Amino acid sequence: MRVLNYLELEDRLDRSGIGTAADQQRAALATTDVSVVTSPWIGGSPAGAAAGFLRGHGAFRRYDVAHCNVIGPGSVAVARHAKRTGTPLVLHAHVTAEDFAESFRGSTYLAGPLRRYLRWFYSQADLVLCPSAYTKRTLESYPVDAPIRPITNGVDTASLAGFADLREAYRERFGLDGLVVFSVGNVFERKGLTTFCRLAQDTDYEFAWFGPYDTGPQASEAVRRWTTNPPDNVTFTGWVDDKRGAFAAGDIYCFPTKAENQGIAVLEAMACGKPVVLRDIPVFEEFYTDGHDCLKCETRAEFREALDRLAADPELRQRLGENAEETASEHSLSRVGEKLADAYAEVTSD
Repeated sequence: MRVLNYLELEDRLDRSGIGTAADQQRAALATTDVSVVTSPWIGGSPAGAAAGFLRGHGAFRRYDVAHCNVIGPGSVAVARHAKRTGTPLVLHAHVTAEDFAESFRGSTYLAGPLRRYLRWFYSQADLVLCPSAYTKRTLESYPVDAPIRPITNGVDTASLAGFADLREAYRERFGLDGLVVFSVGNVFERKGLTTFCRLAQDTDYEFAWFGPYDTGPQASEAVRRWTTNPPDNVTFTGWVDDKRGAFAAGDIYCFPTKAENQGIAVLEAMACGKPVVLRDIPVFEEFYTDGHDCLKCETRAEFREALDRLAADPELRQRLGENAEETASEHSLSRVGEKLADAYAEVTSD
């Protein structure tokens, strides 16, 4: 079977969770007998496709299933072509209105119109894939008129191999010392930025957020405020070339996010054996258990208490980290590959 795995604007999304998810899908499919093409266009680009079309060769490559990861005009074109040619269409719901809010300047105001667009876009699919049962329920509430199936994004443990060897270098690089509370990923208010910084102000621990941030016109007020004038014990590293260094340098992964469809970086922290502190939101109920592989909190006071407990109890940190590694192993890419291959087989047999 030949499958299109399409990530529109791939060069711009390589530092995003969607980019990581698409990379992991392709790595997962490499463990199966599914053949993958990553561009729908003859010539490898829309411009090349247009030139091919003018020469009478058509604009689209041949594939048995179209699988799109983004919601933009290129993906709409792929979806329309799939409908015209009877090609099974799989749309991956990495984006919801709920997790779009509080990401960029004005994104909260756009969440309502986005919900209406997503309802239309995802309803074109023969099958919608999403990272969690929580996301499935969210899409059903819009409502999306298509079958919806949760499949974990998984975690690429191979990409984290040897992370511990980078600990000293990355701590020295960013001036980190002692117990470090950390987060990894794009810096957004939706991901709990203000809570993260307020916790730093309430404690004496070192805090580090490894990931890119924008202080330009599209940045939210909260991101500009905290990244330009952070508390003394908070380091915003910006983009790091090797994510392994982030997971090596940190000691307690703290993720007070307000909304997620899954959260790949949480699984990566767990795969590295880090104790994890999470906000108690619905999506995490289906994956993680408070007191077993993480600590869950609702208020800032609870987050501080959790950090203090972990700081004072190395055995608790070790136990949670070991259990977290076991949890992460349940999200292996080989399992993801099997589930994706099953989904493709289903839509081609209908």
